[in-house]
Amino acid sequence: MADFIERDLTGSRFHVVDLSGSRFGDVNLSGVLIRGGWADRLELDGDFGELVVNGVDVAPYVAAEMDRLDPERVLMRPTDADGFRVAWPVVEQRWAEAVDRARRLPPELLHERVDGEWSFIETLRHLVMATDAWVLCALLGDPAPFHPLGLPHSEMDDPTGIVPRDLDARPTLDEVLAVRAERMAVVGQQIAELTDERLAGTTEPVPGAAYPPTDSYAVRRCLGAILNEEWDHRRFAERDLAVLEERLRSA
Repeated sequence: MADFIERDLTGSRFHVVDLSGSRFGDVNLSGVLIRGGWADRLELDGDFGELVVNGVDVAPYVAAEMDRLDPERVLMRPTDADGFRVAWPVVEQRWAEAVDRARRLPPELLHERVDGEWSFIETLRHLVMATDAWVLCALLGDPAPFHPLGLPHSEMDDPTGIVPRDLDARPTLDEVLAVRAERMAVVGQQIAELTDERLAGTTEPVPGAAYPPTDSYAVRRCLGAILNEEWDHRRFAERDLAVLEERLRSA
């Protein structure tokens, strides 16, 4: 078995190759073309513009089905300030439900990675970092708001060395939730005070910012990033909680 880590394989050709059981994570698949491929099961998870299967772009069908399966997902695409005010309490409630599920598991399982994905606690740590980046830094102008327990995405480039990346930390659930509560309160306040004019505006560049890089960002992008992060990572966390719950039931 070969591992390809941080490699540029742009334009590579694979012909008469067995890729069964392979795992691709944090990969750019733009323009990938598969001809004569076959699989009894192929699982994709990510952000896809066009996803053409046997000549049919199935991406709109997938998006519509995801909305059907979870109607509150539609709320995560707000178009105005009031839409954000509707969406945020849903985020809070859904995470409260996920945390309740997590508390019913043995504490050590909350540090376990399922199929190589972030553990439940690592997921919460990442959301701390995401809020620090897109709200405290980009939106509110603090160049270094990053909490020591925050966890950036693995491919993030930080030439400043400002963003903590302690992969060995094992905080308790309550320790992480205390930080999360502070961050979520800040987001809630920003959304409560949000106007359509502010939402349509841009941020001031933050000198010396580690992440996101110093630049002017659309306010909609900053707050939209938080909604997307909160929604998607909760979905992933609940998927993995289900695996851990089933293991306990089967033991």
